[in-house]
Amino acid sequence: MNALCERVIGTLRRECLDWMIPLSESHLRSLLRTWIQHYNRGRPHMSLGPGIPDPPAATAPQSASRHRRGGSYSVRANPVLGGLHHEYCLVAA
Repeated sequence: MNALCERVIGTLRRECLDWMIPLSESHLRSLLRTWIQHYNRGRPHMSLGPGIPDPPAATAPQSASRHRRGGSYSVRANPVLGGLHHEYCLVAA
């Protein structure tokens, strides 16, 4: 379990705390809540091939080719942690 804890803490430090300066304990808690939500719902994990642990419920319809989408969809970037990271999703145009 120690190795798992060290890996999560290292990821948290590299992806969040090395780039943000918490100004108070409440600010740190707010940053951690936002980062944990991003980590579990928006950040791809290579061990999942690369998948997301909690994928969104509503997704765009699948097409015959996994690389081409119809013209009725566009990509939306949602900033996380003030633009430090971004989550991308397909939305109807």
